[in-house]
Amino acid sequence: MKNVAIAGATGAVGTEFLKLLELRKFPINNLKLLASERSVGKKLEFCGEQITVEELTTKSFQGVDLVFFSAGKGRSKEFVPHAVDAGTVVIDNSSAFRLNPDVPLVVPEINPQMVFKHKGIISNPNCSTIQMVVALNPLHQAATIKRVVVSTYQSTSGAGSKGMRELLNQTKAWLNDKPLEVTAFPTQIAFNLFPHVDVFLENGYTREEMKMVNETHKIMDAPDIGISATCVRVPVLRAHSEAVWIETEQKLSPEDAREILKKAPGIIVKDEPVDGGYPTPWDASETFETFVGRIREDFSHPKGLTFWVVADQLYKGAALNSIQIAEVLATGQVT
Repeated sequence: MKNVAIAGATGAVGTEFLKLLELRKFPINNLKLLASERSVGKKLEFCGEQITVEELTTKSFQGVDLVFFSAGKGRSKEFVPHAVDAGTVVIDNSSAFRLNPDVPLVVPEINPQMVFKHKGIISNPNCSTIQMVVALNPLHQAATIKRVVVSTYQSTSGAGSKGMRELLNQTKAWLNDKPLEVTAFPTQIAFNLFPHVDVFLENGYTREEMKMVNETHKIMDAPDIGISATCVRVPVLRAHSEAVWIETEQKLSPEDAREILKKAPGIIVKDEPVDGGYPTPWDASETFETFVGRIREDFSHPKGLTFWVVADQLYKGAALNSIQIAEVLATGQVT
């Protein structure tokens, strides 16, 4: 039994931590909920008990064995070192430490052994990266991927509860012929989409797109794979979708790819060339698995394959993956 804390407990991912820790029966002796000063005193339910939210401070980690951080990059940089100093193991959901060579970046279906190489911090990858590598890795092991081109269709949950609220509020306003307020996103999201997730960088890509490149190289230990990403925000509440094209060293048929993916951990193949024979964000919402469909040969390339990947951003893309990391720490097994 562990003394556990959640930093950022009142946010979109934090509330999912509460739900999933209870659902998966993670062995908790005592649970501490931490958030910013404005949330202090708020009560959240866990296993039938009302737990009062405390302020996240540098002194919050005494007696805590494990803390899940989902309070943003800035808060992680500020408070995670204090948690490590207190002897607490940190599983961090921000980008603060992901590319630090001393910090394991873990997707349990791919590199669970890295969990045990931590020096106090384990990083949870970016949500769009996680679902892509879950699908890529078994194919890479079978046929060696040389190049990946991916376009994402990312839900508003990727921007937290404020992003989800904005989609709902704009939709209600539009249906009632009222002005649409834009605060969470760079432009209107209701009945719209835009190819802009995170800030633009000097190379023309966004930071989200480069996360997919750099994190994939690290997780799969495959720095030579060429990767190009275009990340798009779409008017979906939760669950990200991705269209993925790969080039492999050894030719891989769609039939072989389906069989490989069906046997891979954490994947459900839904792939029939009929109406509804493919995964959608609605299907994937509040599920644990990564769904793969539309598997077909890319006839523009002799060793090309293309497919569609969908997973719940708040579950597998954030809280669930972090909890799976903790489960590996606790049991040595991937569940």
